[in-house]
Amino acid sequence: MSLSKSFSDVRPKWWILLAVGVGSLMGSLDASAVNIILPTVRREFGSSVATVEWVVTLYLLVVCGLLLTFGRLGDLHGHKRLYILGFAIFTIGSAACGLAWSVAPLIVARAVQALGAAILFACSPAILTSNFPASERGQALGMQAVMVYLGSMAGPVLGGWFTDHLSWRAVFYINVPVGIMASVLSIKFIPRDQPKKQKNETFDIAGAILFMAAFAVLLLGLNQGYARGWTSPLIQCSFVSGILLLLLFITLESRVPHPLLDLSLFRKTQFSMSVASAVLNYIAVFTVLFLMPFYLIQGRGESTGRAGLLLMIQPAIMTICAPLSGILSDRIGTRRPATLGMALLGTGLFLLSRLGADSSMIFVDVALGVTGLGTGIFIAPNNSALMGAAQANRQGMAAGVLATARNAGMILGVGIAGAIFTSFLTHHTPAAFFKGIHTSFLVASAAAFLGCLTSAVRKDADGDLKAQSTG
Repeated sequence: MSLSKSFSDVRPKWWILLAVGVGSLMGSLDASAVNIILPTVRREFGSSVATVEWVVTLYLLVVCGLLLTFGRLGDLHGHKRLYILGFAIFTIGSAACGLAWSVAPLIVARAVQALGAAILFACSPAILTSNFPASERGQALGMQAVMVYLGSMAGPVLGGWFTDHLSWRAVFYINVPVGIMASVLSIKFIPRDQPKKQKNETFDIAGAILFMAAFAVLLLGLNQGYARGWTSPLIQCSFVSGILLLLLFITLESRVPHPLLDLSLFRKTQFSMSVASAVLNYIAVFTVLFLMPFYLIQGRGESTGRAGLLLMIQPAIMTICAPLSGILSDRIGTRRPATLGMALLGTGLFLLSRLGADSSMIFVDVALGVTGLGTGIFIAPNNSALMGAAQANRQGMAAGVLATARNAGMILGVGIAGAIFTSFLTHHTPAAFFKGIHTSFLVASAAAFLGCLTSAVRKDADGDLKAQSTG
């Protein structure tokens, strides 16, 4: 085989990865960058805090509620066309956000943006899984997951920089050229895929409505719980209503012939335990993202810029480790690297729980480095195990579940850490502040060590992967 022929065989796969990676980075970066511009937006438009919060809340509601819907539509109608449509919607929504003349059109434009983001998040793992052989799946999914984490962690830093030096509108405008470039890459390099539906297979509209309603109500409760109080009648009512709707959704999915979510997937230990591990991982990681700025800025008096640089340690290590762990998991299987990663993450969180008012910055760096190492080792093997457990006509569905697990873990991580931390802040003493940090990180560490168990008990995950690699 000539060198030119070998290059032509390999090259398209990595252009596909670039197109998918840009979409993942853009969506997650935008979602996290918006949080830091809200005070500026509120001052410019003269809005209340409660009103401007909907800029973030509605985005989360739309994304989380539609992930399974678009994953399923990708299976039924093809992922490429839907993915390109997602870029178009996200880019238009971004431009509209930048042009908003008051908070109301900004909220509406964010809903449009979220619609595009949900498509991108739901389709990207399925596209990678379909275009990379099983022997390279972990590496590809590892790179894609790194883009998601990098976007989530770099977003606040870049959002603050744009706001200070340009305008908060630049946070949205930057997505326009990037979105156009990624759309061109997707059109040119992502192969057209044929719908993988059986004869007379239809879309489960009732299931989609029920899932979105259940997730929206639960998300509102988790998102507003620590602000309004967890014992508030409104919050408790949202949890009860959300659980009832979720039970109704599960009942419906077990009875319809062509469900939005094939519950038989969860009978596979490899799939169900990978989902559980993903949720626990994101709970742990987003506890770090939520609490460390408070510790560094409020607890230690660091500047925002200095805190941002310190927080880049974790994603920098993840960027190096995740692709390497993906390559390793392609060779030795997924279970052992995923378990090791969660163990290291739990250890790093335990170290963070030891932080106090006079902890050395070297200790902070080491603790963040260990959490980054653990997360980087975990991501690719777990995602590969989850996607590998789903058959070809369920790849979009599996991708939707993976993205939903990520968002659920993110919301739970911030909600749990916020509830614990704010409960200690009511005492208004420095000791209570650091006690809240200590307790929150201990709970997150326990979640990560629980993730060790869910990763370790996956039955024959390594054997399944090897069988697919040689099949």
